[in-house]
Amino acid sequence: MGWDATGTGTGPVTVRRGLPVGAERRAAEMYWDAFGRKLGPALNPPDKAVPFIAAHLNADRAVCALLDGQLVGLAGYQLGGRALTGGSASAVLRAYGHLRGLPRLLLLALFERRPAPGQLVMDGIAVDPGMRGRGVGSLLIEEVTAVAAEQRCREVRLDVIDTNPRARALYERLGFTAVRTEHTPYLRGLLGFGAVTTMRRAVGTRGAEEL
Repeated sequence: MGWDATGTGTGPVTVRRGLPVGAERRAAEMYWDAFGRKLGPALNPPDKAVPFIAAHLNADRAVCALLDGQLVGLAGYQLGGRALTGGSASAVLRAYGHLRGLPRLLLLALFERRPAPGQLVMDGIAVDPGMRGRGVGSLLIEEVTAVAAEQRCREVRLDVIDTNPRARALYERLGFTAVRTEHTPYLRGLLGFGAVTTMRRAVGTRGAEEL
Protein backbone atom coordinates (compact mmCIF):
# COMPACT_ATOMS: atom_id res chain seq x y z
CA MET A 1 0.00 0.00 0.00
CA GLY A 2 1.31 3.50 -0.72
CA TRP A 3 0.33 7.15 -0.90
CA ASP A 4 1.44 9.93 -3.23
CA ALA A 5 1.57 13.62 -2.38
CA THR A 6 2.73 16.22 -4.85
CA GLY A 7 4.35 19.04 -2.93
CA THR A 8 5.55 22.45 -4.02
CA GLY A 9 8.96 21.06 -4.97
CA THR A 10 9.85 18.59 -7.71
CA GLY A 11 8.20 15.22 -8.09
CA PRO A 12 5.76 13.27 -5.94
CA VAL A 13 6.52 12.01 -2.46
CA THR A 14 5.88 8.27 -2.33
CA VAL A 15 5.29 6.40 0.92
CA ARG A 16 6.33 2.75 1.17
CA ARG A 17 6.71 0.20 3.90
CA GLY A 18 10.12 -1.04 4.90
CA LEU A 19 13.45 0.73 4.87
CA PRO A 20 15.16 0.56 1.47
CA VAL A 21 18.41 -1.41 1.40
CA GLY A 22 21.32 0.97 1.70
CA ALA A 23 19.31 3.72 3.42
CA GLU A 24 20.25 2.73 6.95
CA ARG A 25 22.82 5.48 7.48
CA ARG A 26 20.51 8.15 6.07
CA ALA A 27 17.67 6.88 8.26
CA ALA A 28 19.88 6.97 11.34
CA GLU A 29 20.99 10.52 10.56
CA MET A 30 17.39 11.67 10.19
CA TYR A 31 16.36 9.87 13.36
CA TRP A 32 19.23 11.46 15.26
CA ASP A 33 18.37 14.89 13.86
CA ALA A 34 14.84 14.47 15.20
CA PHE A 35 15.61 12.77 18.51
CA GLY A 36 19.27 13.49 19.24
CA ARG A 37 18.41 16.02 21.90
CA LYS A 38 16.24 13.44 23.65
CA LEU A 39 18.59 10.47 23.16
CA GLY A 40 21.85 12.38 23.52
CA PRO A 41 22.48 11.61 27.20
CA ALA A 42 22.12 7.90 26.44
CA LEU A 43 23.90 7.65 23.08
CA ASN A 44 26.23 10.64 22.65
CA PRO A 45 28.60 11.45 21.02
CA PRO A 46 26.84 11.72 17.63
CA ASP A 47 29.71 10.09 15.72
CA LYS A 48 29.12 6.97 17.81
CA ALA A 49 25.36 7.25 18.14
CA VAL A 50 24.49 7.47 14.43
CA PRO A 51 26.44 4.33 13.42
CA PHE A 52 24.99 2.48 16.42
CA ILE A 53 21.42 3.37 15.42
CA ALA A 54 22.12 2.50 11.76
CA ALA A 55 23.52 -0.91 12.70
CA HIS A 56 20.49 -1.83 14.82
CA LEU A 57 17.51 -0.67 12.77
CA ASN A 58 14.71 -3.15 12.10
CA ALA A 59 13.98 -2.27 8.48
CA ASP A 60 10.59 -4.01 8.48
CA ARG A 61 9.32 -1.75 11.25
CA ALA A 62 9.59 1.42 9.16
CA VAL A 63 7.31 3.39 6.90
CA CYS A 64 9.33 5.61 4.60
CA ALA A 65 8.74 8.67 2.42
CA LEU A 66 10.80 8.84 -0.78
CA LEU A 67 11.37 11.69 -3.21
CA ASP A 68 13.11 10.73 -6.46
CA GLY A 69 14.21 7.54 -4.72
CA GLN A 70 15.81 9.37 -1.81
CA LEU A 71 14.69 8.97 1.80
CA VAL A 72 13.04 12.18 3.04
CA GLY A 73 11.00 10.88 5.96
CA LEU A 74 10.39 7.83 8.10
CA ALA A 75 8.19 6.64 10.93
CA GLY A 76 8.75 3.58 13.05
CA TYR A 77 6.37 1.36 14.96
CA GLN A 78 6.41 -1.51 17.43
CA LEU A 79 4.93 -4.84 16.43
CA GLY A 80 5.54 -8.34 17.71
CA GLY A 81 8.01 -7.11 20.32
CA ARG A 82 10.24 -5.36 17.77
CA ALA A 83 10.52 -1.66 17.03
CA LEU A 84 12.32 0.41 14.39
CA THR A 85 15.24 1.11 16.68
CA GLY A 86 16.88 -1.95 18.16
CA GLY A 87 20.09 -2.78 19.96
CA SER A 88 20.26 -5.21 22.86
CA ALA A 89 21.83 -4.45 26.21
CA SER A 90 24.90 -6.44 25.19
CA ALA A 91 25.15 -4.40 21.97
CA VAL A 92 25.14 -1.15 23.97
CA LEU A 93 27.83 -2.49 26.28
CA ARG A 94 29.96 -3.61 23.33
CA ALA A 95 29.65 -0.23 21.64
CA TYR A 96 30.18 1.98 24.69
CA GLY A 97 32.04 -0.27 27.12
CA HIS A 98 30.76 -1.61 30.43
CA LEU A 99 31.71 1.38 32.55
CA ARG A 100 29.96 3.91 30.32
CA GLY A 101 27.39 1.51 28.93
CA LEU A 102 25.55 0.64 32.13
CA PRO A 103 24.33 4.20 32.87
CA ARG A 104 23.26 4.48 29.24
CA LEU A 105 21.12 1.36 29.58
CA LEU A 106 19.33 2.94 32.53
CA LEU A 107 18.58 6.05 30.48
CA LEU A 108 17.38 4.03 27.48
CA ALA A 109 15.04 2.11 29.79
CA LEU A 110 13.27 5.41 30.54
CA PHE A 111 12.19 5.59 26.89
CA GLU A 112 10.69 2.10 26.77
CA ARG A 113 7.04 2.16 25.77
CA ARG A 114 5.35 -1.21 25.47
CA PRO A 115 1.98 -1.53 23.72
CA ALA A 116 -1.12 -2.65 25.56
CA PRO A 117 -3.30 -5.30 23.91
CA GLY A 118 -4.90 -3.87 20.79
CA GLN A 119 -2.40 -1.02 20.49
CA LEU A 120 0.24 -0.23 17.91
CA VAL A 121 2.89 2.11 19.31
CA MET A 122 4.54 4.57 16.96
CA ASP A 123 8.29 4.56 17.46
CA GLY A 124 9.18 8.08 16.34
CA ILE A 125 8.79 10.10 13.16
CA ALA A 126 11.45 12.12 11.33
CA VAL A 127 11.13 14.33 8.26
CA ASP A 128 13.95 16.00 6.34
CA PRO A 129 13.98 19.71 7.34
CA GLY A 130 13.75 20.76 3.70
CA MET A 131 10.57 18.70 3.26
CA ARG A 132 8.61 19.96 6.25
CA GLY A 133 5.31 21.59 5.50
CA ARG A 134 4.60 19.34 2.50
CA GLY A 135 2.41 16.84 4.30
CA VAL A 136 5.08 14.14 4.59
CA GLY A 137 4.45 13.59 8.30
CA SER A 138 0.73 13.22 7.67
CA LEU A 139 1.29 10.59 5.00
CA LEU A 140 3.63 8.61 7.22
CA ILE A 141 1.16 8.60 10.10
CA GLU A 142 -1.70 7.51 7.84
CA GLU A 143 0.39 4.60 6.59
CA VAL A 144 1.28 3.57 10.15
CA THR A 145 -2.45 3.69 10.93
CA ALA A 146 -3.09 1.45 7.92
CA VAL A 147 -0.58 -1.05 9.32
CA ALA A 148 -2.43 -0.94 12.64
CA ALA A 149 -5.73 -1.65 10.91
CA GLU A 150 -4.28 -4.65 9.07
CA GLN A 151 -2.94 -5.98 12.37
CA ARG A 152 -6.43 -5.61 13.86
CA CYS A 153 -5.28 -3.02 16.39
CA ARG A 154 -7.92 -0.75 17.88
CA GLU A 155 -5.68 2.29 18.28
CA VAL A 156 -2.32 3.89 17.57
CA ARG A 157 -0.41 5.29 20.52
CA LEU A 158 2.52 7.67 20.65
CA ASP A 159 4.36 9.85 23.14
CA VAL A 160 5.38 13.47 22.62
CA ILE A 161 7.66 15.53 24.86
CA ASP A 162 6.73 18.99 26.12
CA THR A 163 9.53 20.66 24.15
CA ASN A 164 8.06 19.56 20.80
CA PRO A 165 4.78 21.51 20.42
CA ARG A 166 5.01 21.39 16.61
CA ALA A 167 4.77 17.60 16.65
CA ARG A 168 1.90 17.65 19.13
CA ALA A 169 -0.03 20.10 16.92
CA LEU A 170 0.42 17.74 13.94
CA TYR A 171 -0.82 14.77 15.92
CA GLU A 172 -3.88 16.69 17.11
CA ARG A 173 -4.74 17.69 13.53
CA LEU A 174 -4.54 14.03 12.57
CA GLY A 175 -7.03 12.92 15.17
CA PHE A 176 -4.81 12.05 18.15
CA THR A 177 -6.09 12.90 21.61
CA ALA A 178 -3.96 13.41 24.71
CA VAL A 179 -4.87 10.89 27.39
CA ARG A 180 -2.12 11.26 29.97
CA THR A 181 0.80 13.55 30.78
CA GLU A 182 3.64 12.29 32.93
CA HIS A 183 5.56 15.12 34.56
CA THR A 184 9.25 14.39 35.11
CA PRO A 185 10.81 17.70 36.23
CA TYR A 186 13.72 15.78 37.78
CA LEU A 187 14.75 14.73 34.25
CA ARG A 188 14.67 18.20 32.69
CA GLY A 189 18.27 18.98 33.53
CA LEU A 190 19.47 15.60 32.25
CA LEU A 191 17.25 14.95 29.24
CA GLY A 192 16.06 18.45 28.30
CA PHE A 193 12.32 17.84 28.78
CA GLY A 194 10.09 17.75 31.83
CA ALA A 195 6.91 16.05 30.67
CA VAL A 196 5.77 13.33 28.27
CA THR A 197 2.22 13.24 26.91
CA THR A 198 0.67 10.00 25.69
CA MET A 199 -1.69 10.44 22.74
CA ARG A 200 -4.03 7.94 21.10
CA ARG A 201 -6.00 7.73 17.88
CA ALA A 202 -8.63 5.09 17.25
CA VAL A 203 -8.00 3.08 14.12
CA GLY A 204 -10.58 4.05 11.53
CA THR A 205 -10.85 7.71 12.56
CA ARG A 206 -9.75 10.46 10.20
CA GLY A 207 -7.73 13.55 10.94
CA ALA A 208 -8.69 17.14 10.19
CA GLU A 209 -6.22 17.35 7.30
CA GLU A 210 -8.00 14.48 5.53
CA LEU A 211 -11.45 15.99 6.12
